[in-house]
Amino acid sequence: MNLHGIWAIYRFEMARFGRTIWTSLLVPVITTSLYFIVFGSAIGSQMQQVSGIPYGAFIVPGLMLLAIFSESILNASLGIYMPKFTGTIYEILSAPLSPLETVLGYVGAATTKSVLIGLVIFATAHLFVDLPVAHPLLAFGFLVLVAASFCLFGFTIGIWAKGFEQLQVIPLLVVTPLTFLGGAFYSVTILPEPWRTITLFNPVVYLINGFRWTFFGTSDVAVGISLTVTIAFLLACLAAITLIFRTGWRLKS
Repeated sequence: MNLHGIWAIYRFEMARFGRTIWTSLLVPVITTSLYFIVFGSAIGSQMQQVSGIPYGAFIVPGLMLLAIFSESILNASLGIYMPKFTGTIYEILSAPLSPLETVLGYVGAATTKSVLIGLVIFATAHLFVDLPVAHPLLAFGFLVLVAASFCLFGFTIGIWAKGFEQLQVIPLLVVTPLTFLGGAFYSVTILPEPWRTITLFNPVVYLINGFRWTFFGTSDVAVGISLTVTIAFLLACLAAITLIFRTGWRLKS
């Protein structure tokens, strides 16, 4: 294992994050505050509790994952797309680094950034609501797992994209709508049939509810299913990246 090479990529990516750290951390604080003003105050005044949980606290896991999804995809996709755009990808491919080591460097840095932003949102939420965490270690572990999964997904998008416009297509047209329809701000149990059943085909439902369970010990779906779906998504992304490096698809052409 080339730890020096992994650390070099990781340090380079974190240095890029450090150059815009205040902007990167300030944006989620402002966004979270606005969500609490709109959803927590306006809607929360009409909907006091959801499944016995105060509405303001109920939306926090969804808010955190909403940011994690977008930031993970953005950071990881840009991390690998920029070397393709500038032509330095060939230096990386010719370096004494295995595909696993390259992915660990880029995805590790992107995961670190996403987790930091998630923790910032968590801290900001405490300014608005009392937020108990029933299983803190599991909550952190689930946060890291989801962030790593979507960073791998973003890494795949960065390889696939042929231009900056394509980097935004899947996050804007697929991931964000699925998140809003995945129970981030409501319980899927309040939906009438057949929408409740249709919603259960949305994989984001399981990610959000699994993370919500670590906070409150309750969720709309079984936590075991949520964990299985999350791990399956991570393995699918790993399989896609393995195939890409094995064939050189859009890396060497």
